[in-house]
Amino acid sequence: MKVLISDSMSPLGEKILADAGLDVDVKTGLSPEELQTIIGDYDGLVVRSATKATAEIIGAAENLKVIGRAGIGLDNVDIPAASQKGIVVMNAPDGNATTAAEHAIGMMMALSRNIPQATASMKEGKWEKKSFMGRELTGKTFGIFGIGRIGAIAASRAQGLKMKVIAYDPHMPKEMVDKLGVELVSVEELARRADYITVHVPLTKETANALSTEFFTNMKKDAMFIDCARGGVCDEEALYKALVDGEIAGAALDVFAKEPTTKENCPLLGLNNFICTPHLGASTSEAQENVATAIAEQVAEYLNKGVVTNAVNVPSVSDDVLAQVGPYIKLGEMLGSLHMQIAKGGVQEVSLEYSGELAELNTSPVTVAFLKGLFTPILQDAVNYVNAPVIAKDRGIRVVESKSDESSDFVNVLRIKVKTNEGENELVGTVFGKNEPRLVRLNTFRLEAEASGPMLLVYNNDVPGVIGALGTILGSNGVNISRMTVGREEASSQNIIFLSTDSLISKELLEEVVQLDNIDNALALELV
Repeated sequence: MKVLISDSMSPLGEKILADAGLDVDVKTGLSPEELQTIIGDYDGLVVRSATKATAEIIGAAENLKVIGRAGIGLDNVDIPAASQKGIVVMNAPDGNATTAAEHAIGMMMALSRNIPQATASMKEGKWEKKSFMGRELTGKTFGIFGIGRIGAIAASRAQGLKMKVIAYDPHMPKEMVDKLGVELVSVEELARRADYITVHVPLTKETANALSTEFFTNMKKDAMFIDCARGGVCDEEALYKALVDGEIAGAALDVFAKEPTTKENCPLLGLNNFICTPHLGASTSEAQENVATAIAEQVAEYLNKGVVTNAVNVPSVSDDVLAQVGPYIKLGEMLGSLHMQIAKGGVQEVSLEYSGELAELNTSPVTVAFLKGLFTPILQDAVNYVNAPVIAKDRGIRVVESKSDESSDFVNVLRIKVKTNEGENELVGTVFGKNEPRLVRLNTFRLEAEASGPMLLVYNNDVPGVIGALGTILGSNGVNISRMTVGREEASSQNIIFLSTDSLISKELLEEVVQLDNIDNALALELV
């Protein structure tokens, strides 16, 4: 079988694939047209970030069985198109965590001691010793926005520098953060107390432009800001204004909303109190060897033995098991994604009850799919069907499964209760026909909703005119409604409405919806 490596990466990857008996071609710098012309000859494709595995390229890949990304991010791979063709998509989510965390620490040190500015000054023939007064890190407060795996590594490095570490993360249990020796705080307190703030979250609907004018205004005047995570989490226009107006003392970015980044599209590059690097967070020889080795081993194992590792679009199960519980795997992932987007607080416990004929099957892949769906809205490409249970364990989440032969309402039922530190939700789902997952209960509301894609969830009073008002405001903003389901709470005058839309509802439009009469709340969802 043949494998194409289309991006530059460590030679170790090529060697591992070749040693596994695979025919390997390394062809970098291909245009989309060139790649589309030759991709039909290959069983495997290994990429980093340069190659764009679009729907058109995947459509021409007649023999392609697997796409491997040497790294975490998969925004350059059309996963739905790959899934439709039965192509497994894998990544290597753990290979560059240490490197990314250390880069943030390095940026903090360079920012504190004016190292880039002093270097530039000396190279211009100057000796401006008094112009670059720095500051010590010892005793300062290091604030982390998102304390997942990379944030935890950054915390340990800062603690080694004798810094006090605080963190904001609404999805991490306090007990787990306490074990790291880190104080969990609100986002307002993070901004107010920290001398340095570093970002370690993926770009999601929740985190997009999360750090903007209000956040920077609340920071100390002498505080500094570092983002080596993902472009778009920080509002660059707001950061520019904060630096110019003296709201904060300095900033360092490794990632930008638009890359490649130049002075023409990013005014930050013209400021003296701003330093930057061109997305170097994962650019160390060790990290590149780690991800190249990992993805090469995964691709070789799959092509030679059918072993699936770190797949983001297919669970690691046999064809027989997949045939039996495949629709429930999709249902489980959908319910997990739905819960994370409607719930408040960090998840503490998950109880999954399988009823009816489903109870007689191997349901462990469904549980894993639920956990993957649960973490995807907050971790994106860093979670897959393999590491989802590990993430749950690392976060101290208790997962309980039970089975019952009896099912009152449907032949097969998946009932899930999720406890957080702020409440509890109950989700009930089933599968209609052979492959049509449905949400049939959300807490006390009964319904039959096909929950997938962009959606709007509305909590409203059960009075005439609400649906008409919703349709009017969405239509006037160019949003098309493709499906609608209403769930009623028998014991009250409350309803919920699930609207499937052709595009994701913007924050601005969501605010308009919430202001409508007889609407208590509304949430924009993006489900698998």
